[in-house]
Amino acid sequence: MAVYIRKHALEIPPPSEKDWLKDDEEDFFLQDPDQKHDALPQPFRMINKLVMLVFENAMEIIERREMLQDAQKLKVQPTKCFPTAEFQVTGRANCLAVSGKYIFVGLSVGLSAFKVFDCKEVCAWDAVKTEICAIHALDLGNECHVLLAVDEMGLVWLFCFHKESFLLVKILNEVEDISKRSTCVEAVLSPGGDYAGVLLQDRTKAWLEIYRLPKDSWLKEVEESPGAAAGLPCREKRSSWTSVKSLELHGDCSAEMESPVSANKADAKLSLPVLLMKVKPPKPITGSSFKSPLDALKKVDDGSVLGLGYNHLIKDSQWEQQEAIFRSTYREYLEAEGERESKEEIPRHATFHFLLPSWILQAGPEMKVQPDVPAGISVHWDGSHNLCLYLLNHPLKENVDSDLKPDVVWPCAAPIACSAISSCSRYLALACEDATITIWDKRLGYPLSVTAILEERLIRSIHFLRSSAAASHETLCLGTDPACPIVQLLVLCTDSSFYLVKAPRAGKPSITLLADRPEDPNLAVSMVVPVLAFPSAALVFSWDGTVSLMNTATSQIVYCFSAPPSHAVASPWQPVFIVDSLNWCLLLRGDKQQQADALAESRASHSTIFLFDFNSYSLEEAFPKEPDLPLKSLQNLPWIERCNNFLRDRQQSLLGLREQLPEYWSRLQAQAAAMDKERQNVKGQKKS
Repeated sequence: MAVYIRKHALEIPPPSEKDWLKDDEEDFFLQDPDQKHDALPQPFRMINKLVMLVFENAMEIIERREMLQDAQKLKVQPTKCFPTAEFQVTGRANCLAVSGKYIFVGLSVGLSAFKVFDCKEVCAWDAVKTEICAIHALDLGNECHVLLAVDEMGLVWLFCFHKESFLLVKILNEVEDISKRSTCVEAVLSPGGDYAGVLLQDRTKAWLEIYRLPKDSWLKEVEESPGAAAGLPCREKRSSWTSVKSLELHGDCSAEMESPVSANKADAKLSLPVLLMKVKPPKPITGSSFKSPLDALKKVDDGSVLGLGYNHLIKDSQWEQQEAIFRSTYREYLEAEGERESKEEIPRHATFHFLLPSWILQAGPEMKVQPDVPAGISVHWDGSHNLCLYLLNHPLKENVDSDLKPDVVWPCAAPIACSAISSCSRYLALACEDATITIWDKRLGYPLSVTAILEERLIRSIHFLRSSAAASHETLCLGTDPACPIVQLLVLCTDSSFYLVKAPRAGKPSITLLADRPEDPNLAVSMVVPVLAFPSAALVFSWDGTVSLMNTATSQIVYCFSAPPSHAVASPWQPVFIVDSLNWCLLLRGDKQQQADALAESRASHSTIFLFDFNSYSLEEAFPKEPDLPLKSLQNLPWIERCNNFLRDRQQSLLGLREQLPEYWSRLQAQAAAMDKERQNVKGQKKS
């Protein structure tokens, strides 16, 4: 019989009560003599103290919250604004867009168009019963609009809306082989509708396609061809798709291949967009394969701009050696942070903007540049330090799939988290992962301000606001800026706090905390959007369904847009809305209160769109426009403003220098030829 005997005697731990306070050492006085017999022994007295401490802390928190609620009641409550109009749509409204006098709604069953002034439906496109998830629209003039719609399968539908009728031009990422199909991540229309950008991805890679839209040809074709301009009536489209469906049920494979999409293409007869370029994400930098510096120099173009860092002379063995030295030196810190080795992957998402002509993206003398037509794009991929700029005026290449090199590369000290472009396309803002924010003046080609959020917070999005000092339309023209405009940038962080960055031309930039992280999770901010109709105005969407209008100049909520009591804001964490700065209105989708759960929302047969007309409220009183400052003489201006005025005048005088350069070169060539001819004549005379 096996017996297990302990080798060492069981040690009895020393008593822990020796450190406890005795009854006579405690600093307290008994007011009731009967409590002497009710005193608790240890360790129950210590447990009692801990419980009382918890209760005291809880009471402090409760008192603090009550004080905050009382202070909130004493504050001036924002004025509630109820909708001025509403209309219902068939199906669930997923997205909204406004172009001119029309409202376009992307539905779970297609597209619908409504008029802004009476909210009446004028046309519906539901040929293939596809669900539209995103929509973008622009007014081309002459009652013609261009639309980009993305469905639930990731297909990009290009429409031309003319005379209250939808015309399908093309599905941009349609392929015959379904295994090679790519899905759209983001689609953007350039200001003016000259270009369209589509970010696509498949199972392994992602890329950006830029299309040139023949809008001038569309305007001529819809006028010259009344049949094409009229398009297919909605009833005919619906019946044609029903007939196709019936044939599919009977097993006709030929009918299955012949979809109404191709019929719409044949009836439209509009010019197709041209694929201008395909931008691929930068490849990971690997070891050099060059044998000598001469081989690397041959790959460099002209050395006038920075590159992506591929043409270097660092070998793989050198990088591995440096990595080993780094990890051995900082092993303790790496183990404490729990850093894991991860292979560098190719990014699958990018942010891009269309840029108007400026000094930072100069085209050659052979390229024609128009001031109101985009001349390039800016692209930055997730996790990348580089902002890549590409010109759009390059001649078309036969092989678009070839690797396209950026024309300008801006390296940053940290990976770029997000970016924004101002409405006039003059200012470009970059926010990095280290909370550094840089605002660039693209026209002058230098950074206007560089600021950073001191708190350790991650930036989610940035937006340009309409500044009071630059509220007039003159700032959109070249060389007509006020003496000292202030650029305002709204910064939203991942913890629902948001800041205001002010960048004046003369002076230091400032950063102001507009709202800190809320203690109540229901008050978390889901989205902030600038309202360009008013200076320093921004919409704030909260998770509890509150839609507030904030005056960022005073950090005060001045108005609150509320749905009727029977409805609530649909999906407040991702609201469906659009702000129309042209017609001065807000369109917001609302659902009935009993449809709060996701299942009822998905089964809803109708959605309600509420319209808030800004002209019906006294919003101009809450956002007064600052009076125009009188012009100052140069003697009364500070020396910084004098230098700015001098440089601005100098820049305006050099605007026509580019057009004069070919003439100067021709004169120099003619003069050189004349001097060479004269030299030859002198040599001939000496020989004779």
